[in-house]
Formats: sequence, C-alpha cells, structure tokens
Amino acid sequence: MSKNIYKKILGGLCLSSAIIAMPTMAKDTTLTIWSLDKEFQPAYIFAKEFNDMDNGIKIEYRQIQFDDVVSEAMRAYATGKSPDIIAIDNPEHALFSSRGAFLDLTDRIDKSSIIHKENYFKGPLNSVTWDEKLYGIPKATNTIALYYNKELFKKAGIDHPPQTWDELVVDARKLTDSKNNIYGLAFSAKASEEGTFQFLPWIQMAGGSYEKINTPETAKVLDIWKLILDEKLASPDTLTRGQWDSTGTFNSGNAAMAISGPWEIDRMLKEAKFDWGVALLPTPQIGSKRSSAMGDFNWAIFSNTKHPNEAFKALEYFASQDDRVFPEFGQLPARSDITLPATGIKLKDDALKVFQEQLKYAQARGPHPQWPKISKVIQVAIQSTLTGATTSEEALDRAEQKIHSIIK
Repeated sequence: MSKNIYKKILGGLCLSSAIIAMPTMAKDTTLTIWSLDKEFQPAYIFAKEFNDMDNGIKIEYRQIQFDDVVSEAMRAYATGKSPDIIAIDNPEHALFSSRGAFLDLTDRIDKSSIIHKENYFKGPLNSVTWDEKLYGIPKATNTIALYYNKELFKKAGIDHPPQTWDELVVDARKLTDSKNNIYGLAFSAKASEEGTFQFLPWIQMAGGSYEKINTPETAKVLDIWKLILDEKLASPDTLTRGQWDSTGTFNSGNAAMAISGPWEIDRMLKEAKFDWGVALLPTPQIGSKRSSAMGDFNWAIFSNTKHPNEAFKALEYFASQDDRVFPEFGQLPARSDITLPATGIKLKDDALKVFQEQLKYAQARGPHPQWPKISKVIQVAIQSTLTGATTSEEALDRAEQKIHSIIK
C-alpha cells in the first residue's frame, strides 16, 4: 500500500474529528519507538515518513543494540519508562506478552481496515500470539532452506537436490571430496540460538517439538547430524561456527550444500563463482510434513503507553508499507498476500520463490516466555551428542526433563 493510499484511508477514518478539532490547534502527540534499524532501514524510514504526514502524531526514534533489547525493555517497563512501540526479536515476544507488558491488540486488529491477520504466514502470526490473543504484528520474516552447488552435483552425477534425510546423507557422501577440501554439507550446530534455529525444523519434521523432544524419531535426527560429522561430510568446526561462516564455506566452493537463509542471497551472488540453486529442506520421507525455522522481528505496543490509539495508527502505517520491505530493503514480508517483484536476476528470483514456499511451513520458536532457557537446554543436548559425551537418547532424555521443569 502506498503512502498516498494510506493517507486517504486514515483521512477518511478521521475526517469528522479533524473538522471538529481544527479550531483548538491541539498539540501533537509524541510517540517513542525503539528498534535496531539504522537510518537506511525500514523502521527508521517509515517513522520519518509518518512524521512527515502532519497528522497530529510525532515519533521520536531510538536505535538500540541487539544485546540490549530485552534487558533495557524490561527495565524500562518495570520503571514506567518504556517506549510506546518496540521492535522485538520474535522468540522474545512471548516473554513480554505473558507478563502483561505488551498491549492486547486483538480487537484493534479485528476492526482495522489496514491490518488483516489472515494475510500473515502462520509462523509469524503465531509468534505474536499468546493465550489466543494478538500482542503485536510481524515486522518482517525469514527462514532457512537448502542451498546447493549445481556444478558439483552434476560432476557427482546427481540430477536433483535431496528430498529426504536419507538422500541428504547419500548425496553428501558422493559430494565430499577430501582431496580437494570439499565437504558435502555446511550447517551450524553452534551452542547458541543459531544452533537451535537450525535444529528445530528437524525435530518438528520428526513429529517432535520443544515440549516433546525425547522420541526415537528425534533421536534419529541427532544421530544423522553425528553421522555427518563423524564421516567428515561436514567440517569439524560445524560445532563452533555460525550460519554466516558455514555459508562462506559454501560460497568458496568448499561445501556442496549449505543450510541457510535468504539473507545470504546477495552475498552469494557476489562471492559464489558457480551455478547454485535453493531447494526446500529435506523431509524424513517423501510426503512427510515439512517445517523450517523462522526469524526476524515483530512490532509491539507497551501496555503502559498513554497513547494506545495513536501508537496503533503508527503500526497501521508500518503494516501498510509491507510491500516495500523487499524491493527497498531486501527483507521478506511476513505476509502471504504480497508477491515479491522480480529482480531480473534469475538466481535471486528462483531462490526467493523457494524461500517464500518454505515460509508456509516455518514455525515460531516457542512461543514461550522462557524460550532462552529452553533453547539453551536444546543446545546442550546437541553439543553433548555431537561431541560423543552422551548418546542422543541420553541427551534428549535429560533435555526433556529440564525443559519440563522450566515450563511447568
């Protein structure tokens, strides 16, 4: 939705009150917004545009650092000094919603002529949902899929990317070339949120969840990961490096496949000197249910705001610009009703089609108020199994017990 169309809608909604208010020359309402976005990114740009509309609402924008978001926001809320609006990482959303820190937007969204919850992918919408109520709107989204080197596949006599876990292992064996320092697969099993982010889709495709992590099927997932490392089908530093570095191995031609996200596309276009493609994540068997991880941020309004209606109007404007987040900022909209415009770069356009298809199956982490603790338990299970400290069954049994003690 363009700025002009938004202004017409907003103007039509507020026309009668504006006529009545004209003689009073009311002072502008000031809203504060916290976000990670820099001056060239969506939140900052959209806030500036909203200010330029001269609609009686002004925004004071503050850029914050990723590591400070949760601690500063919680401290600000506890002391009554929170901003009106915040952009929060999606797995942290439930922490605030469950404590009453975020405003319930369910009724406002239901009545909105701009925000329609049915337009959002299920994963992003689920991340702003708590106790069947909506405590925000998705800002943008991302997911992970399988990049593959078409030239190495052709050389190995493989005519399509792996569709199942067994095919992934078989292909990785064929593609691994130790003499030329080429691994079959690159991914991240790091003891951080990145490791959890990459591991959860496998658990979910095996029929498990963070609440039900100890099953024979989920143990098989860890065993497959361990087999890949034991057979040196992936680099040993898979245990310590993040997604950026593992994708770098792929870009340099030293891995035939990589599990990563759409944020890597532009970098890959510059660095990878070979033909590559993107495929959906392999599933346990043909026809098995799919899943993928889901990232990026959400918008929320703090419940102690003095200006809830004005803050929601700002969110409506931000949401009305969702069709701009990809062409202007390279981010994926969290909505299934938006068609990404063609870039004219075939590799990029083909990749984006796959990522948008993968988003249909992407799931939120949690949602749960104690997600950081839950994620840490999962990370320990991954590391203890892959290093050989415990069996997958032992690691997952301990993990499930600890997770249940956290969420009880």
